[in-house]
Amino acid sequence: MTATFPDLLMSPRLLAPGGAPADLDTHEERYGPLAYGDLEALLRLVAESGLTGRGGAAFPVYRKLVSVAESGRRTGRPPVVVANGAEGEPASRKDKTLLRLSPHLVLDGIQVAAAATGAQEAHLAVEEGASHLESVLTHRRDPVPVKVVRLPKRFLSGQSSALARYVGGGAALPAYKNPPIRERGVHRAPTLVQNVETLAHLALIARYGSDWFRSAGTPAQPGSVLCTVHTPGREVRVVEAPFGTPLARLLPLHGTSAVLVGGYHGTWIPTKEAAELTLDATTLGAGVLATLPTDRCGLTETARVLRYLALQSAGQCGPCLNGLPRMAAAFGTLATPGPQGTHRADIARWSGLVEGRGACHHPDGTVRLVRSALTTFAAELDAHAGGFCTATDTQGELTWISA
Repeated sequence: MTATFPDLLMSPRLLAPGGAPADLDTHEERYGPLAYGDLEALLRLVAESGLTGRGGAAFPVYRKLVSVAESGRRTGRPPVVVANGAEGEPASRKDKTLLRLSPHLVLDGIQVAAAATGAQEAHLAVEEGASHLESVLTHRRDPVPVKVVRLPKRFLSGQSSALARYVGGGAALPAYKNPPIRERGVHRAPTLVQNVETLAHLALIARYGSDWFRSAGTPAQPGSVLCTVHTPGREVRVVEAPFGTPLARLLPLHGTSAVLVGGYHGTWIPTKEAAELTLDATTLGAGVLATLPTDRCGLTETARVLRYLALQSAGQCGPCLNGLPRMAAAFGTLATPGPQGTHRADIARWSGLVEGRGACHHPDGTVRLVRSALTTFAAELDAHAGGFCTATDTQGELTWISA
């Protein structure tokens, strides 16, 4: 169950007030008509807004739109737009919540992206809720038809090249980076893959302009972002907050030892440090914020996540096929009180060997989590090496661990 509190930190931009899904009439009454006019003016608005992707990479949306449009002109092939609603990150609920409450805002964003790139084909890819979205589409009359694609439930299904390959009729497996999908993606056409939250922001910028968008957030990181907030013992919440918001306003930090920022490919941060941090696009990743109570073992929780990540790899390159299983097994040993042998040094060495060498960024994200755990839980590693664990609750899993 996910609770939504869109008015927690700001007036809602993306999520329907009251937590009730918005039909087309309600949507149009709330946001007004979608009119983006001259395409050069539209692209200028996007550039001035400073909008970055909300799927984890925080890449400038303007640059992505222009790159795909230029590839289309150069190749003579109309681009394809793919809205990424896969949300394969097990700890995230933000995209599912957005598609349930404000589907028309996302669909508006798809049309804006199609206009900006010259696309004549568009897809909305999801793991869940496809029937609902197909029903929503029957009420619209869009210039570019949108097809809902049902994705297999896997961690990597939403990886951009895997998504493009699957939409084009192939397996949902990452492809090597050359050529990039912005040049050759679905049906070998230039392809824009954009997270659904990003597209919803794009629809609002087209309506209200860049100054309105920048009225939230910070000068360097404008706008708001959806976050999935996990606090053990409480209902999972999806909230909208401006960049620059202190983490302490989103998470109760008392009684916690660490915060996981970004999800399974995220970073463990000691609570004392987290209390001084704000929402930052460079570290927020999939928009997941989760606290670790002082009575839980961070090594045990990390070992569960690493086991899941190793099992969820595509298994088509050395770092995933060999490196991740070895790292997960070694970290499992570190999570068990007793002799550690050379496992701590081995994991540090293997991290350097797999980083930057995979077909996709799955190994890199896994290494990010591992390194942060080795640092944040260093004292616990020493305790485990001495044969004991400081955690008093060793049985219960955190709610966001689904491995």
